[in-house]
Amino acid sequence: MEVQIATNPTQLKSYISGSWTQGEGENLKVFSPYNGSLIGEGPLASESQIKEAISSASEAQKSWAQTPIKERTRVMFELRRILLAEQDEITHLKCSESGKTFPEGKAGLMKGIEVLEYALSLQNLDIGGRLEVSRGVSCEYRREPLGVVSCITPFNFPAMVPMWTLPITLTLGNAVIWKPSEKTPLTALKLADCFERAGLPKGLLSVVLGKKEAVEEICDNEQVQAISFVGSTNVAKSVYQRGTAHGKRVLALGGAKNHIVLLPDASEDISGVGISDSFTGCAGQRCMAASVLLAVGDVEGHILKIKERAQSLELGSTMGAIITKEQVDFLKGAIDDAVAAGAKVLLDGRESSMPSALEGGYWIGPTILDHIKPGSIAATKELFGPIISIIRCKDISEAMKIQNSSEYGNACSVFTSSGPAAEKVVSMAQAGMVGVNVGVPVPREPFSFGGVSASKFGHGDITGSHSLDFWSNLKKVTVKWEKQNDNNWMS
Repeated sequence: MEVQIATNPTQLKSYISGSWTQGEGENLKVFSPYNGSLIGEGPLASESQIKEAISSASEAQKSWAQTPIKERTRVMFELRRILLAEQDEITHLKCSESGKTFPEGKAGLMKGIEVLEYALSLQNLDIGGRLEVSRGVSCEYRREPLGVVSCITPFNFPAMVPMWTLPITLTLGNAVIWKPSEKTPLTALKLADCFERAGLPKGLLSVVLGKKEAVEEICDNEQVQAISFVGSTNVAKSVYQRGTAHGKRVLALGGAKNHIVLLPDASEDISGVGISDSFTGCAGQRCMAASVLLAVGDVEGHILKIKERAQSLELGSTMGAIITKEQVDFLKGAIDDAVAAGAKVLLDGRESSMPSALEGGYWIGPTILDHIKPGSIAATKELFGPIISIIRCKDISEAMKIQNSSEYGNACSVFTSSGPAAEKVVSMAQAGMVGVNVGVPVPREPFSFGGVSASKFGHGDITGSHSLDFWSNLKKVTVKWEKQNDNNWMS
C-alpha cells in the first residue's frame, strides 16, 4: 500500500497535564523522508512547561497508585481497541514521518500492541506472593509503582518503542513523561490522543516535544524516579550517567553492530531472504539490522541469493526512505571510504533510482560491500542504513573472535543446517539476543528485549517480565499475630 502523506502541515502541540498546549520554545519543523515536504510545525515545550508536566504527573499518580490494577487495565483494553480500529491511519502517519514502508509501519505497531497485551495480562499474574516462612510468621511481596517516570524514544520506531514502555509502566501505577524524537512527533501526539480517548486520567501521561534540553531537564528533575531511553550509544551513555548521578533508575539502550555468521551448509533460500531482509528492512535503520556478514568458507551461492533479493527491492515501494538528507550524505560517504580502503562493491545503493514523485526525499538503495577488513570503519562503526559489510572467515572460531571484539552486544545470528554449529555460535556469541536462521532475532513477548555491552547501559530489559522490576518496587512485608508455644526461627 502506498504511504499517504498529508499535504497540509500539522500544527504541533505538546500534550501536558491532559491538555493540548502550545509550546513556548524554538520552532520545530518536521519533513517527510519520502518527498521532503513539510508535514508538521510548531514550537517545542519550554523548560517551565516540562516542569509543569512533571509536577502535574506527580499529583495525578498518587490517586492512580491507589486504583486497583484491574481498573487500570480497563484503560489499556480500550486503548487496544482504538489502536486496532485505527491501525491504518496510525501506520500512514508514522510512515510519513519515519520513512518506513506501509507493511513495516504496521508490523511495528502490531509488535507494540503485543507488548500492550502483555501489560493487560499483569492483572492475572501473581506479581506479589505470600508464604508462611516460619510457624506463625508470613512474608509477602507487594509490587508498588515508583511515581513519575520518563520514556525517551527514537525516530525509527515511533509507535513500537513507546508501546514497549508506556502500557507496562502505566498499568503498574506510574505516571509518565514521554519525550519522543523531535524527528517523529506526529505519531507521539496521535498515540497521546488514543490514550486520552481510552479514558486515561489527566496528568498521568504528558508528551513533551523537545530536544537535548528537554532530556537534560528530565534527567535532572528530582521528581522523576526512572528513565528509559532508546537511541544511539553516545546519547544512551550520557543519559545513563546524568540520570544515575541524580539517583535515578536508568535503562538506556544504545546502538549496535550486529553480525551474522553464514556457513556453507545453510539453506540458500532461507539465508538469501533472511540476511537480505535483515539489512534492508526499515532501510537498515533499526538496532537489530545485520550490518556485518561473517562469511565462513565457500558461500558464494548464498551471497548471490542475498544480492538478488536486495536488488529486487524498489525504493518507495518495497524499501523505505532514510530519515534525513544528512544521513544519506553520511551513508554515501561511508561507502566511498570503504571503497577507498579496498572494499569491493557487489551492490551499489548510491546508483539506485526512485519514482520522480519522490525525488525530493531522502533515498539510498541496498549496498553490499565485500572483502571488508576486520577493525575497519565499515566493520566496526554503526552506519544505520541499508549497508552490509562482508568479512571472509576461515572457520566459526575466527568469525566469533570478530563478533566478540565488537564494543556492541545487541544481536548475533547464524545461518546453518547444523545443530552443533548453531549451538557453538549461540554459546560463544557475546550478545543479548541470538538467532538461528533468523536474520532479526527480536524476541516475542513475554521474552524480553535487550542487548549487552555498549548496546545497553543499566540492568534488566525494557520489555517482558524483566521490565517489571525496573518500573516498580517490591515491598517485603513480614507479619506475626500470635505468640507461638513452640518457638523456631523468627517465631
